[in-house]
Amino acid sequence: MSADDRIRLIATDLDGTLLDPSGHVSTRTRAALDAARAAGILVIPVTARQPIGLREIAAEAGFDGWALCGNGAYGIHLRTREQLFASEIAVPVQQRIARELGERISGLLFASVREAGEVFVAQDGYAALAAHGDHKRDPETMGAVPLAEVVATPSLKLVIRHSTIAPPDLFAVLATLDQDGFAATLSGAPFVEVMAAGVSKATGLAQLCARLGIERSEVLAFGDALNDVEMLRWAGRGVAMANAEPEALAAADVVTGSNAEDGAAIVLERLLAG
Repeated sequence: MSADDRIRLIATDLDGTLLDPSGHVSTRTRAALDAARAAGILVIPVTARQPIGLREIAAEAGFDGWALCGNGAYGIHLRTREQLFASEIAVPVQQRIARELGERISGLLFASVREAGEVFVAQDGYAALAAHGDHKRDPETMGAVPLAEVVATPSLKLVIRHSTIAPPDLFAVLATLDQDGFAATLSGAPFVEVMAAGVSKATGLAQLCARLGIERSEVLAFGDALNDVEMLRWAGRGVAMANAEPEALAAADVVTGSNAEDGAAIVLERLLAG
């Protein structure tokens, strides 16, 4: 990176990227993040997680400002709770997805993320498949309602899973539907994630950068999964982890070490060393 490639914002995915395999921020990575902040660079988490999941690791990572959640569906300030923007899936679109995908695959289960990511409404039977780590929520708090109720209110993110069919296979079937009104992706979690049409980590990041007066050429982004691809392409410099999915590796400008090897810290240390 040359002296002309000034970085003002670091946008980083969390799971599989910034966090180590145990789901925590290593000492080396935290030191690199703190050094970046001390140099005047903003560090922004851009994640599929909701605020409840971010709060689990906010202290470890030093996050207390803007965050992009739900794969870029909404931007929220972690300290003030101000919401910068929110893009929801329309009810008719959700109902169509549930109907048409259900016609192709029986036994699907749905959940809806709402209200700045604080509300999670799960279909009856969903919690039985879920572990705390899936959504950073106790499955006993997820509730159990009929599918019609899950899709009756707009969602920031609609989650689809199955007891035996793997997410990539669900994703492939979902891709055969008319895509009008929604966008879908995978994050490495045990479910497919559906957002409003056009929503991605890149679109969320673009909105935040517009608010902050930062150019895309001034953004350094880290990621590892399919839901990071658009962000890696959009940023002035996209960095994929060595453990990244093939699509993310292809989208990145640079490949660093894995999340188990403090790959993000390696890049940040080199950047700050000039």
